[in-house]
Amino acid sequence: MIARMNTPIKEHPANPFEGEAPGILFGLPMPMARAMKLSGERIGEDRAQIRMGFQPDQANSRGDVHGGAIASLLDCALASACRSHDPTAFGVATIDLTLHYVSAGSGDLIATAHCERRGRSISFARGEVRSEDGTLVALATGTFKLMARSPAQA
Repeated sequence: MIARMNTPIKEHPANPFEGEAPGILFGLPMPMARAMKLSGERIGEDRAQIRMGFQPDQANSRGDVHGGAIASLLDCALASACRSHDPTAFGVATIDLTLHYVSAGSGDLIATAHCERRGRSISFARGEVRSEDGTLVALATGTFKLMARSPAQA
């Protein structure tokens, strides 16, 4: 049986990423996170959760959140889950990302992701996006390349 993705994530005793400045996502500088209003809510135990605050610039012609914004949110969440074992020591590059849009999303959206398998350099993850009321918006799977960051980057 597969556990539902929005199972609560057990956090580390002290969350060093709480209250991060805009543009920082789980310890890594990411200007896109500021532009997309992404905030890392939880990370640990092969899981990550990221919230995307709604902005009118993210809307499609119907006023719902654009699919491209949802894809970017899932990409960040799955990549974060893959580096959750040591968030500031690794950068991540997306090799493959597959999405399934289930319903329209509006308002703030929350992505929850789980790293299914982490090898020495390649990781596999799955995730989902839900609206604040719990409505399933999208599902994703992805393959990611882990890259050690140099001490100057960390």
